[in-house]
Amino acid sequence: MEEEAKKQKDRLLPASILIAGVLISVSVVYSTGKKSIEGDTLKGNLVDAASPEKMAEVTSADHIRGSVHAPVLVVEFSDLECPFCKAFHGTMQTIVKEYEGEVAWVYRHFPIDSRHPKARKEAEATECAAELGGNDGFWKYVDRLFELTPSNNGLDPALLPKIAEDVGLDKAKFESCLASGKYAGKIQTHLDDALASGAGGTPYSVVITKKKERYAVPAALPVEDDPKTGPGMRTVIEAALEN
Repeated sequence: MEEEAKKQKDRLLPASILIAGVLISVSVVYSTGKKSIEGDTLKGNLVDAASPEKMAEVTSADHIRGSVHAPVLVVEFSDLECPFCKAFHGTMQTIVKEYEGEVAWVYRHFPIDSRHPKARKEAEATECAAELGGNDGFWKYVDRLFELTPSNNGLDPALLPKIAEDVGLDKAKFESCLASGKYAGKIQTHLDDALASGAGGTPYSVVITKKKERYAVPAALPVEDDPKTGPGMRTVIEAALEN
């Protein structure tokens, strides 16, 4: 079992990305006019190739840390109970701070119910935070949730209103919003977008380069390169800024 888990990790890391002739990959697959990569598994079905070109366009309606007009966009599809998403959240916090004005981070939901049944309601909670606190409220809520959750379906649902209170939101209004289920449809739309884009696991990111080309990163890259696992996110961003 441990050996199989190691093999799966080896298939995912280093993550693969091809940016304008810079090969940072061991498993890039070519198909007609598209850049793609073998993905993780979802419910036992292998995702043969990512399809970042099918991802919905980024708009001002997205949750964006940074400017929608930044030269490079990183669109992350995330599951709030995924431990790898928690790690990648830290990576992206560092990246957007380091590349302020040059890189924007777009957050979209991809709760995988079969693994983390609590994640979908947590995703709805972040949307309630956005309703009450705007874009800033959304990001504060997500940051705090990732700080508190032990991952793997371990967060106590009773903490969701407490997190809202922690980040300065009206607790009663938050609880009313969350109980209404009004954002369930939005979460499903994000999930459908993830699947259409070829996502098979979390985190799954699409990097949109300076020249508006799209490349899939289906793994939780660290900030720095690692001699054992491959390139880090900084290498990806540098290549994206050059192209």
